[in-house]
Amino acid sequence: MTVENDLVFATVGRTGLGLDLYRAPQPDAPLVLYVHGGGWRHGDKADGSAERLAPLAAYGVTVASVNYRLVPDAVFPDQVHDLKGAVRWLRAHSAGLGVATERIGVWGASAGAYLGSLLALTPGDAEYEGTVGGNLDQSSEVQAAVHWFGQSDLLVSGSRSELEARVLPFAFEADLLGVSTVAEVADRARELSLLSRVSRQAPPFLIAHGDRDRVIPPSEGEALHGALSRAGVNTRFDLLGGAGHEGVEFDRPDSLAVTAAWLRAVLC
Repeated sequence: MTVENDLVFATVGRTGLGLDLYRAPQPDAPLVLYVHGGGWRHGDKADGSAERLAPLAAYGVTVASVNYRLVPDAVFPDQVHDLKGAVRWLRAHSAGLGVATERIGVWGASAGAYLGSLLALTPGDAEYEGTVGGNLDQSSEVQAAVHWFGQSDLLVSGSRSELEARVLPFAFEADLLGVSTVAEVADRARELSLLSRVSRQAPPFLIAHGDRDRVIPPSEGEALHGALSRAGVNTRFDLLGGAGHEGVEFDRPDSLAVTAAWLRAVLC
């Protein structure tokens, strides 16, 4: 397994957006775009490098871990535009990079799971496509999605009681939409629910959540799995016993091996 750092796929204003490429040992390994978490406000493409990204590559899936613009400087859907730009760049440079890009997966954790899943559920949607990085002759469509402990409905996950707000004083979803509370833009939040984007044309999904997640409850993952299943989409839901949000259980060898095997089966 080898790593290539800081490959710039786009420049927005004076900001360069880069990705790190973790190459699997197999030359014909499938490719997945990894989207880090951090409540859309924090995080970096290097997060989880040693315990998550490099091990998954060692299991036979090449990982392109990507940076995207963060709030409050970025305004939604800038983040999705960045991710779609990264997918197009990978396809435009597949020969030079030596990676297979006919079928690409997306894998996100926490806030990154929401963004990656929205990317997967909006192929060809002009509102979410954007022009970041150019390469507009390339497709940004992905053929598989791995959703780890992320939101599926911004209105539900962002609507907290007074007590819940004291326990978890972070307005992740409101920050993404640039408001104080999601209730201020309830209609917009409903429109941005992953559940409202599900269709029979959605790619296969692997959804994983911890049963002790107190930040984003497992009901969010279950709701996405249910919506996909009702639409006739290939979907799998794994509930990890004893795991909290970003729990170490997700990075155990058995968990990563299952994720890699699922990606290889779906993308190859």
